[in-house]
Amino acid sequence: MYESYYGFYSKPFQLNPDPSFFFSSRGHRRAMAYLEYGLHQSEGFIVITGEVGAGKTTLVRSLLQRLDSSKVVAAHLVSTHLDADDILRLVAAAFGLPAKNVEKADLLLQIEAFLVKITASGKRALLIVDEAQNLTPRAVEELRMLSNFQLEDHALLQSFLVGQPEFRKTMQSEHMQQLRQRVLASYHLGPMDPAETRAYIEHRLGRVGWKGDPRIEPSAYDLIHAESGGLPRRINTLCDRLLLAGFLSDKHTLGAADVEAVVNEMREEQGPAATANFAGKHEGGVFFGNAAALPSVLSDPTTLARLVDAGAGFHASRLEDRIARLEQLLGAAIGLAVESSPTATNAEPRKEVR
Repeated sequence: MYESYYGFYSKPFQLNPDPSFFFSSRGHRRAMAYLEYGLHQSEGFIVITGEVGAGKTTLVRSLLQRLDSSKVVAAHLVSTHLDADDILRLVAAAFGLPAKNVEKADLLLQIEAFLVKITASGKRALLIVDEAQNLTPRAVEELRMLSNFQLEDHALLQSFLVGQPEFRKTMQSEHMQQLRQRVLASYHLGPMDPAETRAYIEHRLGRVGWKGDPRIEPSAYDLIHAESGGLPRRINTLCDRLLLAGFLSDKHTLGAADVEAVVNEMREEQGPAATANFAGKHEGGVFFGNAAALPSVLSDPTTLARLVDAGAGFHASRLEDRIARLEQLLGAAIGLAVESSPTATNAEPRKEVR
């Protein structure tokens, strides 16, 4: 909604990982350096961990975007709770091999033959497993066994394991000693500091054509860092909501008071269990609790009219999605107005807006 108002040509703080928005903080540069070092070594494992929302998937997608497909054949696997047989089938499928109704022995032979073919052609095979904390110990052991495949003295497969901090506990268990011996490097991706948080925000705004509108006061940057903990996904969530609030309030300067108002509103929407890390359900970066907690500004007819008028400036390719969201907001606001009316009786329970 606010993109046209502030002159952006796309949304700067979407939650979906997008390598075109990759920001090279100190931590992300170091993590990328470990991955590139692993590529140079062409064997073993590289392990990258980080908190939820630290930017691990964006890091991985940025790496994949840089790879030379004429030299590296890469498979990106996002794991759920997988056991040994499942991980082998998904690895095979990720490399484009038939895996359905194939016995384990045949599956291993297929994978090995494929890796030999890749290596013989002068290329390297890379397997990236995201959300590695969901793997069972048996599944991790199967990945280690795949690293045993060799052609003469050349390893046939290199693996990057990317996951949340609990994966480090899996790695430290007594049964993972052989895997630890294959790990070339391990790095934990931490949060950004205040200066990096500001640079990150301005980087993302700059990617969508920001020319200083809205102006963000230094105190706002400081509070955004304090409330988000310096984690990219939390920053995105808060900044997206801040820009929406600025649009709804017709503001071109955003300060600490605006950030605080948004944070308080988000906490109210989440109820007593809400915390400063904005845990909860979200839709497009904007958090909703129950209908009663929707921004009060939506009950203002003038604001609703501005929401409708704003639709005229949307890009055609995204118009349908925006209209659907606008209808949700309008419907919720109308429902609230009816329920709060003194004449309203026997009203049905409010439904959560999603």
